[in-house]
Amino acid sequence: MRYPEVRRDGTVETLHGEEIADPYRWLEDGESTEVRAFIEAQNAFAEPILAALPARDAFRDRVTALLEAPTRGCPWERGGRVFAWHSDGENQPVLVTADSADGLEDGRVLLDPNALSADGTVAVNVASVSPDGALLAYGVSDGGSDWRTIRIRDVATGDDLADEIPWTKWNAPVWLPGGRAFSYWAYDAPAGDALTDEMGAGRLMRHEIGAPVADDAVLFARPDEPRLFARHWPRDDEWFVLSTDTGSSSGNDLAVRRHDEAADALRQLVTGHEHEWNAVGIHDGVLYAVTDAGAPRYRLAVFDLATGEEATAVPEHAEDVLLDASLTASGLVLEYSHDASHRMQLAGFDGTLGDAVPLGDGVSLTGSHASATSATVFVSTSSFVDRGTRYVVEVDGGRLVAHRTLPTPGPEAPRAVTERIRTASSDGEQVPAFLVRPEGDAGDAPRPTLIWAYGGFNIPMNPGFRAVLAAWVEAGGVLVVPNLRGGGEFGSAWHKAGTKERKQQVFDDLYAIADHLIATGVTTREQLALHGRSNGGLLAGAALTQRPELWAAVLPGVGVLDMLRYHRFTIGWAWASDYGDPDDADAHGYLRAYSPLHNVRDDVAYPPTLITTGDHDDRVVPAHSFKFAAELQRAQQAAAAAGHGADAPVLLSVDTRAGHGMGKPKDAAALEFADQLAFAAHHTGLAVPSTAESDTALAGRSR
Repeated sequence: MRYPEVRRDGTVETLHGEEIADPYRWLEDGESTEVRAFIEAQNAFAEPILAALPARDAFRDRVTALLEAPTRGCPWERGGRVFAWHSDGENQPVLVTADSADGLEDGRVLLDPNALSADGTVAVNVASVSPDGALLAYGVSDGGSDWRTIRIRDVATGDDLADEIPWTKWNAPVWLPGGRAFSYWAYDAPAGDALTDEMGAGRLMRHEIGAPVADDAVLFARPDEPRLFARHWPRDDEWFVLSTDTGSSSGNDLAVRRHDEAADALRQLVTGHEHEWNAVGIHDGVLYAVTDAGAPRYRLAVFDLATGEEATAVPEHAEDVLLDASLTASGLVLEYSHDASHRMQLAGFDGTLGDAVPLGDGVSLTGSHASATSATVFVSTSSFVDRGTRYVVEVDGGRLVAHRTLPTPGPEAPRAVTERIRTASSDGEQVPAFLVRPEGDAGDAPRPTLIWAYGGFNIPMNPGFRAVLAAWVEAGGVLVVPNLRGGGEFGSAWHKAGTKERKQQVFDDLYAIADHLIATGVTTREQLALHGRSNGGLLAGAALTQRPELWAAVLPGVGVLDMLRYHRFTIGWAWASDYGDPDDADAHGYLRAYSPLHNVRDDVAYPPTLITTGDHDDRVVPAHSFKFAAELQRAQQAAAAAGHGADAPVLLSVDTRAGHGMGKPKDAAALEFADQLAFAAHHTGLAVPSTAESDTALAGRSR
């Protein structure tokens, strides 16, 4: 293949005594005309190849159908009103409200993000209703950016107020006592490129409804510690609870004061940023927090706010991980992970365990809303084969009083069978994975198989429904979702075992699963594809450069691929909690050892590769993908010229109106997913039925 010509220059940087060539650093300037020309050339090169893939149209039709199928989000209640996000095929879901959960299907549309832009690229990424249900604070983002502008809407009239707060990120607004003010996390307006420049210190602000934004008060700021985040949570009418942390998955501190006390009257409950303390609610002057302090599988701690004394309400479980907890009017709702699937259990305020809430087996909790003033809990779940189930649960302390489902319209999801597999990793640890087979597959012959993996930031890979994965299984492919070290499936020890100098273990866990699939006849090397996004894109990039012979196709999406400069852009420095700081000599050594960009070789025939990103991605800036694609194409061409048989395509596809993925319009998502699935199908040998054949097979199936 003759790839687009990409300029290489002589940029070299000495890092910790090592000279590091960076010939594509100019690709970091997303506003330059040369970078725009690079994007256009790469898309012009990739598009004809992707368009010629036999299964592209069939996958696009099926993914579109799955994305446009009706969805119903988990309801929540405020001030006697019930709210939920609904979609009937729109690019963005709409927020509806009614007097009861049963009335939501015919509820009033309170907020329609689709009306905010013609192409559906303006999204609402946070929405917070005041405790009395009178006001909605919502955050609007454009083109997939993490930057948001907060607006206020009157719930009764549906009209927006004059309030508008720009340059906010991360935290959802948290309402303060009285419901006419809220906290939010803000930054100064960027002086340079808002999509790439490294972010400085933020601050926690208080906004009074109707007041000028310039008059907003500072609730917390530490300009001397620019890498400190803060949030006000949980919401309580008497106590102001402040959580501070220094990274994406680092520990946090807790401090409290009464709302009527001065801002400097904060009393520290926890210091050191060593452990997680997820504060979840307050009852009778006692703060409840889920923590891994002394409990790798987490426990529920309590603080007497009058004295600061800490104790344990619910101890660490012998096997399961305590994920979260919430308060009802009469007790607690506990959420657990059991072998990477979820379960829910009730308890009294003293931690005495009560009834289990029936949710079924092999599911993920996708939503859970309880209120400290109500006996009603709203719950939603999904699985690899369930698009979503919603429950209304009535409780009395630890006793389950009533339990029913809310109907969800729309077609049935693809039918499949899910099982668990396990194999020993490089250090002997047993690593599990979900293996999903299409209905009717007896497993008696190897099949085209797609691995979808992540392995980082304490984020679990649970059996949730994703259109891109469901479409693969429906087309006849096998899906494998591993639970790698670095993830959050088995507690903080499992997470930390895949961080910093131990990050290579995550990759080794992946290879163990892949080798196991081949050894047991699930698939073959010629039928095995790998897909991952963000940190999972790093995983895919590292697997591509470390074990290129293992894959029939690799698909890194919005990946962190330059491990020596990831901390130089936007919020990248916060990821040092998982990766380590490249400015530290020791961290530089292990980051350099696996950084995908810095481990591309000229004597290797790399497998077919499709790299995807969005040019508005201000979380993992697209320069990661640009530089990696340019270097991989150059090396592939050099290897081919040297006779190494490197004739597989290396493609870069850039969405020019998308960011990291949040809020992406459904039509754009369908095209991206279709490209990825068709690319994987073509190179693994998956014969995909046409749209007409698929529709015939699905005829008559509905929920």
